[in-house]
Amino acid sequence: MNQTERHAAPNANNHPARITEDRAVPWIPLGEGKAFKPLRFFSDNRGFVELLRLDPGVEICWHRHTGEVHAINLEGARELHSGERVDIGDYVFEPAGNIDRWVAVGDTPLIVHVVVMGAVEYVGANGEIEARFDSNKMHELYRDYCTEAGIDIVDLVD
Repeated sequence: MNQTERHAAPNANNHPARITEDRAVPWIPLGEGKAFKPLRFFSDNRGFVELLRLDPGVEICWHRHTGEVHAINLEGARELHSGERVDIGDYVFEPAGNIDRWVAVGDTPLIVHVVVMGAVEYVGANGEIEARFDSNKMHELYRDYCTEAGIDIVDLVD
C-alpha cells in the first residue's frame, strides 16, 4: 500500500472528522467562578459536549438530567452530594432522570469534559424547574457571548 492509498477515504460515504481548535472557542461565563467551553451542539436539540470549569468551592446546585451524561475530570476534583470524590481521570456516568449536586474541591480549578444528552434542569426546593440548559440554550449563550465580545462564531453544530 502506498502513501496515497493509506490516506485515501475508504468510500465516498465517508464523513470527515471535525476538529475544533482550543484557541478558537472562548470560555463562556455562567456565573461567579463558573464557565463552559462549548465543543459540540447536537442538532435537533439532542444534547451538547462541553468543558465545564469551576473554581474551588463553587457548587453545582441540585439538577436533573433528562438524558444520560458522561463526564471525565481533566483537572481538579469534585465531591458529589453522596460524599464520593471524583479526581483527575475519573469517569462518571449519570443515567437519565438522575438528580444530584456537587462541589469543586481542592486548590485547583476543576475542568470536566461533559457529554450531555437531553437537558440539565436545575430544580428548586419544591421540585420546580428554575433553569433549563439544553443544546439550543447553550448554543444561544455561546452565540450571544461571541457577538458581544466581537469573537468569530465557530460552527459547532453536528
